[in-house]
Amino acid sequence: MMAVEPLHKSAYTTLDIDALCQKFIDRTGVIGVIGLGYVGIPLAHAACEKGIKVIGFDTNKDKVEKLNTNQSYIGGVTDEDIAKHRENKLLQTTTNPADLQSADAILMCVPTPLTQYREPDLSYVESAARDIAKVLRPGHLVILESTTYPGTMRDIVKPILEETGLKSGVDFYLAYSPEREDPGNVNFGASNTPKVVGGDSAEALKLAQTMYDQFVNKIVPVSSLELAEAVKITENIFRSVNIALVNELKVIYDALGIDVWEVIDAAATKPFGFMPFYPGPGLGGHCIPVDPFYLTHKVRELELSTRFIELAGEINVFMPQYVVSRAAEFFDAQTGRGFNGAKCLLLGAAYKKNVSDTRESPFFGVASLLKKRGAIVDYHDPHVSALTEVRHFPEFSEKDTSVDLTAQSVADYDIVFIITDHTDVDYQMIGNTAKYIVDTRNIMSKYPDITAKVFKA
Repeated sequence: MMAVEPLHKSAYTTLDIDALCQKFIDRTGVIGVIGLGYVGIPLAHAACEKGIKVIGFDTNKDKVEKLNTNQSYIGGVTDEDIAKHRENKLLQTTTNPADLQSADAILMCVPTPLTQYREPDLSYVESAARDIAKVLRPGHLVILESTTYPGTMRDIVKPILEETGLKSGVDFYLAYSPEREDPGNVNFGASNTPKVVGGDSAEALKLAQTMYDQFVNKIVPVSSLELAEAVKITENIFRSVNIALVNELKVIYDALGIDVWEVIDAAATKPFGFMPFYPGPGLGGHCIPVDPFYLTHKVRELELSTRFIELAGEINVFMPQYVVSRAAEFFDAQTGRGFNGAKCLLLGAAYKKNVSDTRESPFFGVASLLKKRGAIVDYHDPHVSALTEVRHFPEFSEKDTSVDLTAQSVADYDIVFIITDHTDVDYQMIGNTAKYIVDTRNIMSKYPDITAKVFKA
């Protein structure tokens, strides 16, 4: 592959790291953000709030056009926030990667999905790195925030950038700082969630830490790029494994006639040695269903096994099938019929409550399985007006829109599934007008005086 000609060749072997740090302290340093999604926008907002100029780049023209007309599509960042930052000339958004040339730090906040074979898809990271290589110059700080396996920065990003002839630690600096966004969390955001940072050198770590120090309350420096990469993947595997555990316990306790939610709530009264996790219809979001497979991929190169992690993934992937199977048994016992021709209303398309993010949502697995049984499936979600085309579920598209939720509309369905327990839904009305309810979130336990027959699945 031909080397990319750098904009400016290095004229020296050492950079003045203190001078580079001072630019961020003085607010003259500019931050570039590649990927204006659930990670990039909150990050840009946090920096702008502290008076730091941000250049946001995305290949999605619709996103950039919305931002350029003061429209936010990310919860927690308002239209007013975008308008303020643009009016103060702190936020510039573009579809032209050449505009990143004037940035002093470039942060990659791009997707890291799986292929259809559940292998890491690093094409977005590689594409972002090649965009950076076109504008790379001495003194640049390049950081990846996307979740990935240990070794990605050193084995994939660094070689792409060094094709320019510039060298990491000599001409530019590399760091890794995993995003810790939790969409819908009103207590923790980009500024007050501790930021783990690892660098390719002591100088890279110092520069990255100084940059983040300007708009993040607490920085947690670690000893290497690989260690920082391992931190985030460990956090998500921890959640995946524990959710799989309670999902398996749910299956077991269902067979024993025991309410798993009551078990967990009682166990959670222990003030030490127990952390409550709750079962559901499957895992959703971009991180927890995906990230463990990044580590299993890396470990296979070492000829080691990840049986525990893979088993957790199998259990969580199985849950939509379990929910539909158990719901079918319940529905048949109540009506003497199967789901063929039954009108089903699914409440919640987002992967978690009070957000609009549908990535990897268990809704799609449940809805797809119901359709395969011949059911007529509609959905209501106050945060998701229309479905976007989803990987692995081509039967869904923007033509599928959220239906109105009224007492009359609910009464017209044969059965209602609660997939996502959004706060702004009238569950009391649903409980009094629906014929049957399949509750995967235990939300109806808060409404004892309802007339519908409720089945916990």
